[in-house]
This record gives sequence, C-alpha cells and structure tokens, in this order.
Amino acid sequence: MFARLLALVTAFLAQVAIAQETPVKFQLDWRFEGPAAMFLVPAAKGYFKAEKLDVTIDAGNGSGGAVARVASGAYDMGFADLAALMEFHANNPTAPNKPVAVMMVYNNTPAAVLALKKSGIKAPADLNGKKLGAPVFDAGRKAWPIFAKANGIGTVAWTAMDPPLRETMLVRGDIDAITGFSFTSLLNLEARGVKADDVVVLPYPQYGVKLYGNAVIVSQEFLKKNPDAVKAFLRAFTKGMKDVVADPAAAVATVKARDGIVNEALELRRLKLALDATVLTADARAEGFGAVLAPRLSLMASQVSDAFGTKERVNPAAVWSDAYLPDATSRNIFAVARK
Repeated sequence: MFARLLALVTAFLAQVAIAQETPVKFQLDWRFEGPAAMFLVPAAKGYFKAEKLDVTIDAGNGSGGAVARVASGAYDMGFADLAALMEFHANNPTAPNKPVAVMMVYNNTPAAVLALKKSGIKAPADLNGKKLGAPVFDAGRKAWPIFAKANGIGTVAWTAMDPPLRETMLVRGDIDAITGFSFTSLLNLEARGVKADDVVVLPYPQYGVKLYGNAVIVSQEFLKKNPDAVKAFLRAFTKGMKDVVADPAAAVATVKARDGIVNEALELRRLKLALDATVLTADARAEGFGAVLAPRLSLMASQVSDAFGTKERVNPAAVWSDAYLPDATSRNIFAVARK
C-alpha cells in the first residue's frame, strides 16, 4: 500500500514538474546541418530542461521564413539573419508581433561571393559586368548593393534560381559567380566535384561590409509574457555554445542523432567553418559574444533600409534588445579550450 502511494505521489510530482516547464517552440533558419548543433547541444545535454524549459527545435527554410513564423505566433523563438528581421520590421510597421533580436550569434555575416578561379575573378573589381546568380531571397544577393558600393562595382547581371541549383549553375558555367553563405556554398561546390583550391571566396566582412549575421529572435508576445524564460533560454544556449566550441565533433553527433542521413564529417567541416567565419571572429571578441555595438547596428539599419528599399527606415532600437543577455563573463566563449 505504501509503495503504491509513493508511486502515485512520485508520478504526481513529475507531472507538476512538467507543468512548471515553459514550452518554447524554436525555428531554425535552415536544415539540420552542422551549425544547428549550436541549439541541439543544449537540448541534448538537458541545459534547457535544467532551466525549466520544454524546447522543441524545428528545421527551417531560410531566415525570411523564420522571421515570418515567429511573427505569426507559430513559433516563440527562432534563429534568423538580422537583415531579414530589419526588413520585416520596416516593411510591416503595423504588424502587432514583430520579433526582436535578443542575442547576436553570427557577429559577422557569412555572406560571400564565390567564383571558380578559372573565371579570372580574383577580387571584387573583377565582378564588373559579370553574370551573378543566387536565389532572390539570398542574404548576400539582397545585401549586394552594400558590397558593390563598398568596392566600387558597377553593373552586374543577376540570374535567379532555386537554392539547389545555385552551385550547379556556377559549375556548368551558366554564371560567373554566386552569392551565398561561405560555409554552405563552398561545401556544396566540393560536393559537385570542385576542389576547394579552385574556388575564390570573397567574404563580405573582409571587403568592407560589416553587417551582423544571425541572431536569436523572440516574438514580442512571448517576450512580454515570459521574460524570465527568454533569459533562461539564453543562459542554456550560452552554456551549450561553450560545449560546441570546445568539441565540435561531439556537437555534430547531436545533429546526426536528430537527422540520421547527415554526413558527420561534412557537417563537422561546415560547423568549424561557420564558427571561424561568424562566431569566433575578431569583431565578436571585441564586442563580446552575444552583444552588438550601437553605432554598428545603426549603420547596418541605414544600409539595409537603402539596399533593401524598405517601406520605412529601419529603427535599430526596435529590432534589438540586450536586456535578456547573460552577463559578459558567462558569455565569454573565447576562453574555452578547443579540441
């Protein structure tokens, strides 16, 4: 009798504990690839659970989609390019639930121009008059006017295509260069038989474009109702990021566990490339992981307003809040020893 009563009490307490967890629906910007480990690691290691969060993580199909889904209320939080968030704000000024960025993850945009060496393209100036290709929603293509202005590039001809065709068309010679995330397009080219040494990569940050990249975003409604949950999420995420930096191979194993068809070796390369290009950068070290600089944010808001031709000017104060960040010491992922 006592054993049965104890079992009932234990079950009841377990249900109470579950009920006390705050559910969080999280939308990634892309598929379950190497960089997704940044969110899958804290989930797999129970860091979210320890913060009394019940987090579900779904794959995405682009930053624009992630922003729209969080704005719609279908998701509470997400991971998206800050430029896409700015564009949504400025083009939907009366939307009631515009997401807010609360933690910068990709301190530098991963956008880049990629070309084959045999094209003769070696520097931005060589792109004058060339044929470029990218999906219409590609971050690098949308920010192209900023890159072109910074490097004195004149007219180019654009070809639009679905994402799977981008690198294929470059290899076939249909276009001279593409824009895309450096760590994605380079590996996609290799998968099509191109050697890394035969690819020219022109990263936007190295050529005068100091845009921020992807950030953790939250819907305004969720932010108002669950401010402590947002703080808890960022604490758990930061703890997980330290593990990702310390052991990328183990981190990629969580991606494999989520999607069994991924190639671990390939995704490990992708994750390491992403970390080096966007997270563990000199700018991120100077500004602090997760944070932004107000002047740089304001400049980006102005540049996005001009390049994207938004209905209204982007208000940097409306798209960003640092009120939920863990303290600077907790966010120091640069002190972690890397394997």
